[in-house]
Amino acid sequence: MQLIAKSKREKIIEKITETLFKIQGGFALVILTNKKLIGIRDPLGIRPLVIGKLGNSYIFASETCALDIVDAKFVREVENGEMVVIENNELKSFQPFNKIKKRPCVFEYIYFARPDSILNGECAYEYRKRLGIELAKESGVDADIIVPVPDSGVPAAIGYSQSSKIKFELGLIRNHYVGRTFIEPTQNIRSFGVKLKLSTTKSILKNKTVILIDDSLVRGTTCSKIVKMLYKAGAKKVHVRIACPEIKYPDFYGIDMPTKKELLSSEKNTDEISKFVGSASCKFLSIDGMYKALLNEKRNNNYPQFSDHYFTGEYPVKALDKLGNEKITQLSLLSNKSSS
Repeated sequence: MQLIAKSKREKIIEKITETLFKIQGGFALVILTNKKLIGIRDPLGIRPLVIGKLGNSYIFASETCALDIVDAKFVREVENGEMVVIENNELKSFQPFNKIKKRPCVFEYIYFARPDSILNGECAYEYRKRLGIELAKESGVDADIIVPVPDSGVPAAIGYSQSSKIKFELGLIRNHYVGRTFIEPTQNIRSFGVKLKLSTTKSILKNKTVILIDDSLVRGTTCSKIVKMLYKAGAKKVHVRIACPEIKYPDFYGIDMPTKKELLSSEKNTDEISKFVGSASCKFLSIDGMYKALLNEKRNNNYPQFSDHYFTGEYPVKALDKLGNEKITQLSLLSNKSSS
């Protein structure tokens, strides 16, 4: 807002365009003026933004489930690097940046988007179920039941169960009035949050070998609490399976994620992680398995299709400073094209 206000350009679109060349990273912006509604997505499309329509009026939202609530029709995604201007119920599209290949944040597919939201033409739920199918192919193990960490681990657990033919059971019940624990500020709050958030169905778990499925593993403290809960409820053996690769690097594009030192997979290998969480074994989905589930193809090392920096450390946009004392690869993808 400061950059727009200080711009010497005359028209609001010119002021905004000039500003866009002074900011970097992942962003989705919605700006309302007296006469215009403006939506903008970053040049790589790291963050999501969609267009909907209700009657003659256009709507911007971060994902399609917001459109469903108001009975609006999903029109399309805002393209990477696109500025969409709505005035008098008419839509105009501008491309301030040179066109480059889109690299959306892969965690939108793995966790952030709601399961019923449409991503690239398909529900997030379907992607996550296929992540579970690939996980079962890569790291199957004999067990009596599949138990998801609710709610985020449910789609992957269903896929794992369908692929492995092992019975799916709700061995954990979630209290829906407690939020995501990995973003809580202190370990005491996170640990207490797990107890408030989850309870076990003891009759389901007693004397069973369990495959515990979750969408991701960040610090590992929540997972260790859950494994202890399962054993306390009578589980004979607990195998942990994570439906995404090891998270080794933090995010710098708007997601509140720990520093590298706090990420368990950046400090420990899978055997050490298994010992830390107290499980009989711990396996993660491979990066190629993730890409096969999401795109039906392997990762192209020359040009990955997603912003997968959580797993690879390949940050697509250079940092303006050393946030969190992390050294980020300096690679600017913004055009030098004049804002005029």
